Amino acid sequence: MLQQAIIVINGKGGTGKTSIVANLAGLFAAAEYRVLAVDLDPQGNLGRDLGYLDMSDGGQSLFSAVMTPGAPLVPLRDIRPGLDVICGGEYIEDLSSALAARSQRGKETTRAVRDQLAPLAGDYDLILIDCPPGNRPLQQQALSVAHYALIPTRSDDASLDGLVRVAELFAAARETTNPDIELIGVVLFGIGSRARRIAESARSTVIRDLGDATLVFDTEIRHVEGPAQDCRRLGRLVHEIEAELPDAQRARFAWLRARRGQGSGRHRPDPESVAAAVNLAASAPHLAGDYQRLAEELLNRLTKMSEVAV
Repeated sequence: MLQQAIIVINGKGGTGKTSIVANLAGLFAAAEYRVLAVDLDPQGNLGRDLGYLDMSDGGQSLFSAVMTPGAPLVPLRDIRPGLDVICGGEYIEDLSSALAARSQRGKETTRAVRDQLAPLAGDYDLILIDCPPGNRPLQQQALSVAHYALIPTRSDDASLDGLVRVAELFAAARETTNPDIELIGVVLFGIGSRARRIAESARSTVIRDLGDATLVFDTEIRHVEGPAQDCRRLGRLVHEIEAELPDAQRARFAWLRARRGQGSGRHRPDPESVAAAVNLAASAPHLAGDYQRLAEELLNRLTKMSEVAV
C-alpha cells in the first residue's frame, strides 16, 4: 500500500473518473505539489484530458515493467510542471490478460502494479490512479496500491449500481490484499444545476448504501456539457480554460498554496487555446470552482484522516 495513493474508481463508465483525476492532478500540480497520475484504463482517455496523446506509449512502460524483470517504469515527465504520468492505452489491456494468465497458473499477481509504483512513490506528494470501469483484475491491482479510494457517481441507477459493485470489491481488498485501504468518499458527478431533487435522491441512495452520511462529499461536480467537451478536445483542464477567459478569476490556487506554504506557479497558456477559450461557454468558471472545492475538501479529508502529509 502506498500512503499517498488515491484511486478513483466506479464499476460503470461515464461517471467522471478520468475528468476528476485529470483536473485534480492539474490543480495540485499548479499549487506546487509533486503529482503522479496513473492511467490504468485501456482506453487511455487521461491522455485526451491532459493533452499528451501524441507522446503516449499506450501503457507500454507499465506493461514492460510488470512483465519483464529489471525493466524500469518510466513516467512521462512534466505534462504540466510538477505533474508526471504513467500512460494508459492498448498495452494495459495486454497487461490485464497477461496477469490473468499468470494468476491461472497459480502465481501471485494482485500486487504487480503496486510493486512497480513503489520505487517511484517517494518522488511524489500525491499519486492519483484512474481505474477502468469494468476490468476486475485491473481494479484489483489498483485496490492493492492505494491507501484511499474515491468513488465518483452520477445520479442514474446504473452508476449507483456501479458504486455498490466497487464497494464489494473494496471490502474484499480489505480482507485480502490491502487491509489498510480506506474509502475517502463518494462524489456526485455530472449533476444538473436545476436537478436538485434528483441530486438529493442520489445523495440519499448513496448514504443508504454506504451507511455513513459523512462519506458523501459536500462538493458536487455539475453537468456543464460545453466546457467539458471543449476541454477534452483541446487537451486543457477546466481551470486552464477559466484562466484564459476574459473575466477569469486569477486567484484559483490561493487556498491550496496556502496549505502548501509555497509560492506561485501555473501552466502557461498557448495562443491556440487562448483563441479557442474565447468561444467557450460562460459556465466554465463555475465548473472550475467545483473542481477547486473538491480539491479543498479532499485535502481536508486527507488531513483529518491523519495518514498522508499534504
